[in-house]
Amino acid sequence: MRKTMTALLLAMTLPTLAMAAPGGDHRPGAGPRMFHELDLSKEQQRQVHQLMGEQRKNDRELTQRYLDKLPEADKKALENERKASRDKQQSAIRAVLTPEQQKTFDEQVAKMKERKADREEFEAWKAEHKKAG
Repeated sequence: MRKTMTALLLAMTLPTLAMAAPGGDHRPGAGPRMFHELDLSKEQQRQVHQLMGEQRKNDRELTQRYLDKLPEADKKALENERKASRDKQQSAIRAVLTPEQQKTFDEQVAKMKERKADREEFEAWKAEHKKAG
């Protein structure tokens, strides 16, 4: 069940990852499945996970640099389109789940939204304190 939820949560983030990594390798098998089939040791898994995390961070920073240059109307349109895409994907995922799985999925989605709101609040606080400091 835990592996299923992890896979589902990963699937929910794929559009965001694809958006954040326009030059990335999007071939089937180029992601976590490929690493699973390599039968990596725990240390190799840790290193690969760290490297992938660093790349995601770099991709986000790079993408944000270009998004910051967009006019507000384009930023809002992008935000709305991404939200609609996420909502559609979540609905499609829910449709293949059992009622029990849907409940767990909904709880996980709610937790993700809460963490995102907390992170946004912290970033706003940090930016405000940076200006004052």
